[in-house]
Amino acid sequence: MKGDELLSTAKKTPLYTKHVEHGGKIVEFGGWLLPVQYAGILEEHHIVREKVGLFDVSHMGEVMVTGPDALAFLQKLLTNDVSKTVAGQIQYSPMCYPDGGVVDDLLTYCHAPDKYLLVINAANIDKDWAWMVENSKGYKVELSNISDSTAEVALQGPMAEKTLQKLTSFKLSDIGYYRFQDNIEVAGKKTLVSRTGYTGEDGFEIYCAAEDAEEIWDALMEAGKEFGIQPAGLGCRDTLRFEACMPLYGHELSAQITPLEAGLGKFVALTKADFNGKAALTEQKEQGLARKLVGFAVTGKGIARSEYPVLSDGRRIGTVTTGSFAPTIGKNLGLALIEASYAVIGQSLDIEIRNKPVAAEVIKRPFYSRKEK
Repeated sequence: MKGDELLSTAKKTPLYTKHVEHGGKIVEFGGWLLPVQYAGILEEHHIVREKVGLFDVSHMGEVMVTGPDALAFLQKLLTNDVSKTVAGQIQYSPMCYPDGGVVDDLLTYCHAPDKYLLVINAANIDKDWAWMVENSKGYKVELSNISDSTAEVALQGPMAEKTLQKLTSFKLSDIGYYRFQDNIEVAGKKTLVSRTGYTGEDGFEIYCAAEDAEEIWDALMEAGKEFGIQPAGLGCRDTLRFEACMPLYGHELSAQITPLEAGLGKFVALTKADFNGKAALTEQKEQGLARKLVGFAVTGKGIARSEYPVLSDGRRIGTVTTGSFAPTIGKNLGLALIEASYAVIGQSLDIEIRNKPVAAEVIKRPFYSRKEK
C-alpha cells in the first residue's frame, strides 16, 4: 500500500497531531498511524529506563462487560480465574480457542462482580469483539465496545509517579501494582488511572475521554519537564517489553501457540470450571509440552529477528519469536519457540541469520528486571 492510500485507510488516534508536532516518524501498525520513534529508539529506551517516557496507546481496545452473569461469562471466556479479583484489581489473562490456541491476551479491570473493563490488543479489536459476542450467548451480560470513545496514554519510568502526582490530588502511592482507581481527576479531567506497565518499569496508564487526550498529554509533558520527560514511540515500547520478556501477540502468542508453550501456565487456571481451551490445555500439560519458549543470547555476530530458524546440528528445531539488540543489557538477545528437549539453560543453538548459522545459547528470562517494585 502506498503512502497516500495508507493515510486514507489507517486510523488516527486522538493524539495524532501531537505526534506530528513532536516530530514523530509515523508508521502503520495494526491499522493505525502511530509514531515508531521521535528522537530515536535507543534514546527513548534509555529515557524510560532512567527517567520517564510518555506513550500514546489509544489504539488499544476497551470493552465493558456488565450484567449479573459478567463473572460467569468471563470465567468461560478467559483462562485465568477471574473470581480471584476484587474491585480495583487488574488481572492478566490469555483468551483461548477450544483447541488451546490464543485469540488474544488481555487485561481485566474488576470494578465489581457485575462490571469489568477488558483492555485488548489494537490489531485484534474486531476479531476479539466478534469472539466475545459469540461467546456471550446464553449469558445475562451486556458488552460495550468503547474503544473509539476512549483514549489511553502510558507514563513509564522511575519518575512516572512524581510526574503524574503534580497533576492530581489523589495519592498515587495508594495505587499498587496491577491495581487501578476510577474517577481520578488528572489535569482537571476525569480519568481512570492504573499501574501495570508494559516496559518493565514502574508506570501508569491514564484512560480518558478521547476529547480530553490532548490536554492531558500536554499537561504530562509540562509536568515531566524537570524530570527529562520525552515522548516515546512503538520502537522502544517493543525493546523495553522484550527486555522484560513480556509477550507480544502475534509473536510469543498466537492462534498456533498456546499459553502453556509460551510459559504462561500461571495464568491458566486448569482447576476452575470449564473454559474455552480447558480440555486441550489439560491434555497438553498431561502429555508434556512438545515446544517451549526460551530466551537466548547470540554469542556469534548478528541480530536474530522474528521468524528466523533455530537450528541444532543443522536441523531446524524452532523459530525466533522476537529478536533484537537489548539496549539496557548491551547484547543481541532473542526469544524463540523450540523443541522442549532443547529448552535447557546453557543449551547451544544456532540462529540462521541471512542463510548462515550463528552461534547462540539458551539463557534465563527475563533479561531485565528492575530492582524495586
